[in-house]
Amino acid sequence: MPKPSASASPPSVELSGSIWFRSGQQNWGSQKRMALLAAIAEHGSISAAAKAIGLSYKAAWDAVDTMNNLAGEALVLRSTGGQRGGGATLTPRAHELLQLYQALNREHERFMARLAAASDPSTRDLELIQHMMIQTSARNKLLGTVLQVRPGAVNDELTLDVGQGQQVVASITSESTRSLGLEAGSRALAFINATSVIVGLPGEGMKLSARNQLPGHITRITEGAVNAEVCIELTSGHVIAATLSMESLAAMELREGQDVYAIFKASSVMLGVLD
Repeated sequence: MPKPSASASPPSVELSGSIWFRSGQQNWGSQKRMALLAAIAEHGSISAAAKAIGLSYKAAWDAVDTMNNLAGEALVLRSTGGQRGGGATLTPRAHELLQLYQALNREHERFMARLAAASDPSTRDLELIQHMMIQTSARNKLLGTVLQVRPGAVNDELTLDVGQGQQVVASITSESTRSLGLEAGSRALAFINATSVIVGLPGEGMKLSARNQLPGHITRITEGAVNAEVCIELTSGHVIAATLSMESLAAMELREGQDVYAIFKASSVMLGVLD
């Protein structure tokens, strides 16, 4: 497991939460989307509402379409033409939902305030519980802090410090960087599928274009009928799992305790944040 850092001080954490509207298994009414509805009611325009709450124009349209579809009826009506070039208004149903959400949110905020006053939460324990509750098919999950964002025309390159001096590089779209609110100092989760991880043997002749080439040693090999899972403990103490064929396992003569590299492309790293 990752080694604790004596010099690192935990970030301050406050108890908070949010209310969601759900339709079947789909969450569609998040705090951000309710804020979008409120902004549309105030500004009478999707573009103006998006700008007011920090959403891209495309993300706002996507959110409106999702809400209209999953609510089972129109919540936002759009008009085109006219002197103002068109606009948007909320339906009576949308106003009802917005009022309900705002009332529930006020009660929720009072509840969270009482809960925070009655407890003395451990910052590290709360953060750990939050991230343990996230369910995803990605085999590898690493919690880190964004060190740097290098913007590009389409994709941004983000460098994450995952602890003990270990860094992971991710390449995501610029729109994703904005919508996730990622910047230097942001906390984020890095997800890497085991099938995206290549096991490399150390040697002077190894030259690869993959941005992430993390040294470590094999701690466990689990063999299957077709594939094997190789767990690599990095120098930081984190463990990265890789899936490779039984044929490759035999050809490389991999064994527990052997020094290897966990190699994966920056584009194979998915990033997530907690709302």
